[in-house]
Amino acid sequence: MQFIRQTFESFRFAWQALRSNLLRTTLSLLGVTIGIFAIIAVFTLVDSLERNIKDSLSFIGDKVVYIEKWPWSFGGEYQWWKYFQRPEPSMNEYKFLAERLETAQAVVALDFKGRVTIKQGNNSMSSLIQGTTFDYNKISDVPIEQGRYFTQQEIDNARNVAIIGSDVADNLFPGQEPVGQSFKLNGLNYVVIGVQERKGESILNVGGNPDIKCLIPIGAFAKMFHSINPSISIAVKGYDDDQGLLELESEIRGLMRTRRGVRPTQDDNFAINRPEALAQAIGGIFGVLTVAGWVIGGFSILIGGFGIANIMFVSVRERTNIIGIQKSLGAKNYFILFQFLFEAVLLSLVGGLAGIFFVYLLSFVNLGSLDLELTAGNIILGLGVSSVIGILSGIIPAFSAARMDPVIAIRAK
Repeated sequence: MQFIRQTFESFRFAWQALRSNLLRTTLSLLGVTIGIFAIIAVFTLVDSLERNIKDSLSFIGDKVVYIEKWPWSFGGEYQWWKYFQRPEPSMNEYKFLAERLETAQAVVALDFKGRVTIKQGNNSMSSLIQGTTFDYNKISDVPIEQGRYFTQQEIDNARNVAIIGSDVADNLFPGQEPVGQSFKLNGLNYVVIGVQERKGESILNVGGNPDIKCLIPIGAFAKMFHSINPSISIAVKGYDDDQGLLELESEIRGLMRTRRGVRPTQDDNFAINRPEALAQAIGGIFGVLTVAGWVIGGFSILIGGFGIANIMFVSVRERTNIIGIQKSLGAKNYFILFQFLFEAVLLSLVGGLAGIFFVYLLSFVNLGSLDLELTAGNIILGLGVSSVIGILSGIIPAFSAARMDPVIAIRAK
């Protein structure tokens, strides 16, 4: 009980010392504040970007590969002149793969048309139009808030039906029930059979913002925007394990080369793209940002730590007589040690809390599609780093104070 009481008394002495020198305290914690802000801000940014990308992958499909004319490039020289000569994927190739692929859960044909004006009465907006086949909801997240998904007959017969995004519903049918109503697309009436839940924009935005998108059967899409042989993307959903995805890619490559008559010595004349590869490429950038945050924040914290250590040495010198009196009255070494160690840790923790608070304020800044969120893990990291800096900065001054001879300390001027 005596140890606990004296530890609490040491903490009280440390708090009083900080309160009695507010200006010096404030100037001392600035370095730690800036350092913790830099580190936690970068970590928060990286975590938010990674979360946004994972959400994006749920929209464009997890464990999905896309067969297209153009490869997704992640650095190096992009040989566009080589890819330009490749043929576009076709509906016949989609049917060929759908009939023969054995390691796929679903095969889907997709086509896009950006920014087409759609109308309903006096209301209109610019929308993204996507044509798709029946299994689209197996490769991508299509949460239906109102209505229903396509039927196989609607897809096969290319009926004029649509599943619209939440922004489309709000703009074309304000204050109304959209399901069952119609809108005009390229002069044709389309009946709304479903409305998707609001998703918001994503960092990747592959295929565009789903909230302003209209999904329609690919046959209906082809009749409006293509005469014959439309160019499409073919999406293939694999199984959950990476080995199954590699087998799927190998099977796709073999079937596509056979279908197109590619000779063994010739390169593929198509691209097999994986969204995960894009996420990994962006993840490499996140790694650089994280290192940069540690370096910038580390220098600031180092300067702040030296500042705290310097202040603690000054504090020990100013209170030498008090230390001598306390020791002559029976104060233990750990009582003196804890006074200065607690003062250094408190100083560093206040600086860390200030840095975390500024990151929290940063989370309210509008960054478009990026939603910054300060997580509990980053808060704990910031407080942990602050505590360590406080201990390292205060341990030597605290030891020097605890080991003072009481007689010499009392006589000190």
